[in-house]
Amino acid sequence: MHPPACDVSTDAIATFQRDGVVLLRGAFSDWVDRLRAGLQRNMDYPDNYAFPCDSVAPGGKGRFFDSYCNWHRIPEYTEFVSSSAAASMACQIMRSTSAQFFHEHVFSKDPGTQTATPWHHDLPYYCVDGWRNISIYISLDFTPADTAIHFLAGSHRSGQLYYPRHFLDGSDFVQDDPAMSPVTPLECEFKDKDLRAFELEPGDTLLFDFRTLHGTTAAPIKRQRRAFSTRWLGDDMVYFERPGETSPPLKDLGVKPGMRMPEDLFPVVWPVSADS
Repeated sequence: MHPPACDVSTDAIATFQRDGVVLLRGAFSDWVDRLRAGLQRNMDYPDNYAFPCDSVAPGGKGRFFDSYCNWHRIPEYTEFVSSSAAASMACQIMRSTSAQFFHEHVFSKDPGTQTATPWHHDLPYYCVDGWRNISIYISLDFTPADTAIHFLAGSHRSGQLYYPRHFLDGSDFVQDDPAMSPVTPLECEFKDKDLRAFELEPGDTLLFDFRTLHGTTAAPIKRQRRAFSTRWLGDDMVYFERPGETSPPLKDLGVKPGMRMPEDLFPVVWPVSADS
């Protein structure tokens, strides 16, 4: 791996730490065509790849496709992880000395789709725990603010975890964790809170914390909305066994709770090793 370094502004780092989300305009514009090509192959032959999912209910309009954990199967995804500035960017924004790659997640909503992405935050889906983490979400199409992701600013600092939810119907995952609560009863309150949503051009990039609450409305998609997201782990992120369903459903990783994720499966991409 030979990823390049990048310089992230102190203002961007401070915004991320304060709000749990920051937008970097045009950060990966030069990757848009390659990532579109990889995503198209992912969508055209979904059964060739891991975890393909269509989240439009029977009788619903359009298509809401997502898939993940294919970074080593799809060349354009592999190239992005190993050759883009994402690892350097993640390291700086997280205020971490290292950036360990977790997995990628891709999304596409076709014109006419009216399926909302339910409000959730990402950490409860995952078999990891800790505070230094980041998702780097690259828009691959123009997206107006009303159909883009909405974020609840500052929610990453609340300390409260909410049950992960199925994208198809918004139902909660089965997790026997008394520390978690359902987020559904709070959704009506969000309109009175500090929400952030951005009009996006291809290559615009949202960086957000695994704990930041986010979701979309059911406003109809007027033109295709595609995105490529990578998840990164910082210095304090460790393996954690959640009491129930997780996504990705990773098991038998060869590490005990409290240990770093195994580097042979989840490579440390930044800093660049001396023998790379």
